Amino acid sequence: MTDQRLTARIAIVTVSDRAASGEYEDKGGPGAEAWLREVVTSPMEIARHIIPDGREGVAAKLRELAELGSDLILVTGGTGPSPRDQTPEAVIDVMDKELAGFGEEMRRASLLEVPTAILSRQTAAIRDASLIITLPGNPSAIATCLNAVFAAVPYCLDLMGAGRIETDPAKIKAFRPQGK
Repeated sequence: MTDQRLTARIAIVTVSDRAASGEYEDKGGPGAEAWLREVVTSPMEIARHIIPDGREGVAAKLRELAELGSDLILVTGGTGPSPRDQTPEAVIDVMDKELAGFGEEMRRASLLEVPTAILSRQTAAIRDASLIITLPGNPSAIATCLNAVFAAVPYCLDLMGAGRIETDPAKIKAFRPQGK
């Protein structure tokens, strides 16, 4: 296994025309950060960004964050069926590998809470050594989705040679094969 950085670099990107223009208070970015600070016990640097909806702009930001060495990129918003919701398409434009199981599990968990979760288009992908996970914009929905998939995130980052993440096992028990 490659030597890993002990401080994970995490970027949180809120995708919202209204939040980017200042018309609406971003709740997704702070919600994702609060969730991480509650669950992750290892050192991490978190940078939050707010950008407007739109395929090209989201793709450009994802490329930039991957090039800057973000280990984990959480993207909130832009995953619904409305015309401006193009976050999944932007991820497709930049990804090296798709990890479709993340989206399947996030929708499964969300459907237990709300029937409209079937409209959500969450996914995950790898670009370079960055794991990108798309999330809804609502903080409680973000928590539902991260609770459903985060046990796999630390080992995924290990396999990619990205920064190491440890979790509070009372909140999320990260899965790593024995001896890893």
